[in-house]
Amino acid sequence: MNPTPRVALIGAGIAGLSCAAQLQQAGLEVSLFDKSRGAGGRMSTRRGDGWQCDHGAQYFTARHPDFRAEVARWQQAGVAALWAPRLWLFDGDSPAGRESTVERFVGIPAMMAPARHLASKLRVHAPASIRQLKCQTQGWQVFSAADGWLETRFAAVLLAVPAPQAAPLLQQPAPELAALAGSAMMRGCWALMLRFATPVDLPFDAAFVNQGPLRWIARNSSKPGRSGEESWLLHACAEWSEAHLEDDSASVAAALLCAFGQLGGPAPQEWTAHRWRYADTEPALAEGCAWRPEIGLGLCGDWLNGGKVEGAWRSGRMLAEQVLRSLARC
Repeated sequence: MNPTPRVALIGAGIAGLSCAAQLQQAGLEVSLFDKSRGAGGRMSTRRGDGWQCDHGAQYFTARHPDFRAEVARWQQAGVAALWAPRLWLFDGDSPAGRESTVERFVGIPAMMAPARHLASKLRVHAPASIRQLKCQTQGWQVFSAADGWLETRFAAVLLAVPAPQAAPLLQQPAPELAALAGSAMMRGCWALMLRFATPVDLPFDAAFVNQGPLRWIARNSSKPGRSGEESWLLHACAEWSEAHLEDDSASVAAALLCAFGQLGGPAPQEWTAHRWRYADTEPALAEGCAWRPEIGLGLCGDWLNGGKVEGAWRSGRMLAEQVLRSLARC
């Protein structure tokens, strides 16, 4: 009787969680590693004393039937809901409200909720920073920054991390996959979380901004399931973020608050800045995922599948399906 295949999956964002869930459901033993304190990746929420704010992904859409079915399961589990904000557009002319037929979903009570829901059924090692991979005759070994080379041997190693983090891990065992990761141009994003003691009197809950340093602003408190003080999120555009990536948070906050003020926003009671070093890919690749069955090494992530939460989830699912087909032939 063949032993249950063990798989190491590095990265517990939506792509990694999607992949791990599918593999575990098929009977594989999956160990999920993430350098952060918990699962979720950019589906992230910052919490403080009496406030919370989603500072990564702001919402997600669901177009593919498989992902729509998954979102329906999240809704049934009480970890996702529709969000219908009053939406505006600032593009240099007069600001205008936008009627949208796009369904926007958010996690409840915070953006990280669907990720935590998936992770609750998986074996997640966090924080665990994997620094090196080694393929031996008995299988793959992974090197943890905290624990050194782990004794467990894995039939496959799958990476669900941003391309610039995947490339150095792949350079020795799979230079062609390292080159694929190196071809993805990921960009940063500055996020600014604002807290207010009283509701902000603005005629919109969210807005796309096509002028100045801002790209997106949102009243986080308008999302379903939120509690605590009024909070808003400002996302800088990719071009401005890249140009100011190494600036200190105070100067970044000053620029973004000035731009918010020009759109009618008041000064907050407090603010918190966060720099996403790898926020999106321009352009995102269309590989879907990458899998090398001859050595048992694979890649998934939004950067491989058009970007966005749905792209990440589907990339993880695609990789899991390819892994399972390969193991079925063994």
